[in-house]
Amino acid sequence: MFLWFLGTAAIAVWFVFRDDRFDYRVLALGAIAPDVIDGVTGGAWVMHSVVTSVVILAVVMAVARRGSVRRRRWLALPIGTFFHLVFDGAFNNTRLFWWPFGGVGFHNVNLPSFDRLGLDIALEIAGAAMLWWMWRTNNLSNPAVRAEFIRTGHLRAGTDANVKQC
Repeated sequence: MFLWFLGTAAIAVWFVFRDDRFDYRVLALGAIAPDVIDGVTGGAWVMHSVVTSVVILAVVMAVARRGSVRRRRWLALPIGTFFHLVFDGAFNNTRLFWWPFGGVGFHNVNLPSFDRLGLDIALEIAGAAMLWWMWRTNNLSNPAVRAEFIRTGHLRAGTDANVKQC
């Protein structure tokens, strides 16, 4: 399940931050990383713990200089992982969400999205609709706008005067 996480994270950032320099590419990476990484290991594990997202945030804050482009770009990664936890409902499994404070074992815990397979189809459709709305709102059908997004990760609702309209 990827479209749900990509769509919800993008919409949430779009409405909360309204920052035309936010890197949505790194946000997308953070939004799907917990399921990709934990999926490879066979089930929910450390990436579905809030502690991991806090550690990622602390590392970005410690490594990247305040006010730098690098910090601005990479702060999107923990924001994406936090949104994944929220929109995955990871907080419903207290031991997993608060790992290692709730215990260090994982005992074959399924990914939260695998626990609701029937609902996942509806959520994926909703995610696709959110991404379609973001595509349309940000004029990503325009090759110049799309090229800028691919190069920078920035969305500007197609209103930036510096983007050449075709």
